[in-house]
Amino acid sequence: MKKLLLSLSVFIFIATSSFAQVQVGLVFDAGGKFDKSFNQSAWEGASRARDELGIVLKDVEPGDSSAVEEGLRTFAGKGFDLVIGVGFAHQPSIEKVAKEFPNIHFALVDSVVDLPNVASLVFKEHEGSFLVGMLAAIRSREMNGSRTVGFIGGMDIPLIRKFEAGYRQGAKLIYPGINVVANYVGVTGSAWNDPAKAKEIAKAQMTKGASVIYAAAGASGNGLFDAIKEVNGRGPCLPAVKNKQRTDSCVYAIGVDSNQNYIVPGQILTSMLKRVDNAVYAVIKQVKDNNFQGGVHTFGLDNNGVGYALDDNNRKLVTKKMISVVDQFKNKIVNGEIQVKDK
Repeated sequence: MKKLLLSLSVFIFIATSSFAQVQVGLVFDAGGKFDKSFNQSAWEGASRARDELGIVLKDVEPGDSSAVEEGLRTFAGKGFDLVIGVGFAHQPSIEKVAKEFPNIHFALVDSVVDLPNVASLVFKEHEGSFLVGMLAAIRSREMNGSRTVGFIGGMDIPLIRKFEAGYRQGAKLIYPGINVVANYVGVTGSAWNDPAKAKEIAKAQMTKGASVIYAAAGASGNGLFDAIKEVNGRGPCLPAVKNKQRTDSCVYAIGVDSNQNYIVPGQILTSMLKRVDNAVYAVIKQVKDNNFQGGVHTFGLDNNGVGYALDDNNRKLVTKKMISVVDQFKNKIVNGEIQVKDK
């Protein structure tokens, strides 16, 4: 009887272990998981993993930075298989908590922690920004002859300066004389969630002649979208032909991180895709497959970690000729023929 009970216990243990679901916890940054940008991309990747891989997914949206560490420690303390910090600002907290829980897997988006149980997910944002900078300059030059494009950064930090550097280099490759006006929302974490300030900046750049404005500002970028709607009106802005010349009096936005083309259809030239969703999905799958790898994981043009968005909302704005030119230089970047500056 004892042998039977022992065998039954072993069977139950093996069966339970075999079918135990991987538990993943996400801790978002100030923008929140539905910011239509960076955080939402992470959420979409994790949600895809939940639906396709059958994981258990939980999340925390800290009200302020002091709650980040608490959220990370809560998931780790409950024995979650993977705890993900979304945003560079989580770096100190991830480092601290990961040291306390060496047997728990962690992932950090947008910064690096040098611990064996932490996967650091970083991106070559400057490469994707180079491509949308090219598109901005082509549209600006060929459609209305504007000599100015704009850039709105969120928090003024080296990470966002990478976006600006790539955008500027791509625009000047097409149009060396173009003027790139750049402004930042702020120098604290609140810069990611201040659309009113971003809207004010966008309108100021428009008065300086900016015909395309690229925002890398998290939820603050919604202020740019509000500004172009007010200036352009409700309908899509489709280039007109006058005396065999393409003319266009609209101001266009460029979205960031997620595909934001749908937010103001026909008025967003494109979106620079930062595939946080793919990176988050990939690290979750590693844990699911018992193949977690700590260290730095880099996502750029060479592995579809960054790019630009084409869909029905902007297909009439980005011509086949524009795509051909941009893709030609994309291949040169991937092949190492062009080095995109990150500062």
